[in-house]
Amino acid sequence: MLYLLSILLDRLLAPPPQASKVAWLKGVTYAHRGLHGAGPEGKVRPENAMSAFAAAIEAGFGIECDVQRSSDGQAMVFHDWELDRLTAETGLVIERSAAKLAQIRIIGNDEDTIPSLRQLLDLVAGRVPLLIEVKTRPSTRIPAICLAVRRMLEGYRGPVAVMSFDPRVSRWFARHSSHIVRGLVMSEEGSRTLFARTRRHMMLWRAQPDFLAYDITDMPSRFAGSQQRRGFPVLTWTVDTPDLLERALKHGDGPIAEGAGITKAARS
Repeated sequence: MLYLLSILLDRLLAPPPQASKVAWLKGVTYAHRGLHGAGPEGKVRPENAMSAFAAAIEAGFGIECDVQRSSDGQAMVFHDWELDRLTAETGLVIERSAAKLAQIRIIGNDEDTIPSLRQLLDLVAGRVPLLIEVKTRPSTRIPAICLAVRRMLEGYRGPVAVMSFDPRVSRWFARHSSHIVRGLVMSEEGSRTLFARTRRHMMLWRAQPDFLAYDITDMPSRFAGSQQRRGFPVLTWTVDTPDLLERALKHGDGPIAEGAGITKAARS
């Protein structure tokens, strides 16, 4: 009874997207945070750096990146909340202005500094599909970060989507910029209890996404499979081994890959 009710509510509260809107998501391998790691001549391409994004484009991969706000409200490409792991600086990203962040070098490559979303969009220029993961915390001002991203996407020509673990992000784009493809990032974290299944449906209803980005360790998933059959593309992350790539290709529509996973994809 509860299963049938969830199916009915899925149809009412989270209808599937038009196939033409999301078709480009499928059949693409996305370089997780760019094609980062060891490069030619011993140079390192850091994650979420322009060198890693340029390498992904050259190799013909799609790109996945992370975005958060600077202190002056600009969309900056950086994963961690703190600067400590990836730079010689300390403190929170949101405490620095966009101009200050742009001067901070990323460890591993003297030529890479923290890029803005505008820089990344100018580099990609529609040549490969782009996934923008919006980073949030419970205290994050959702309209502020979503507006920062939307401003950068105005006039952009090329396949691009926003996504987040936070259903508030997808819901904001559903309400205010429904033409932009939006996704919900999900992980079951090994929990398949009735409560956990119900919570996943509730997140779907709240988010109203166009696609899912699902934890590859949860695949195959009854929940993800049911949404896939309804017409939601299911991307999978983080695919970092050949075995996980095989699983991703079998059960998903596009791997978000790095390391040995993307090396295997390049050879396939």
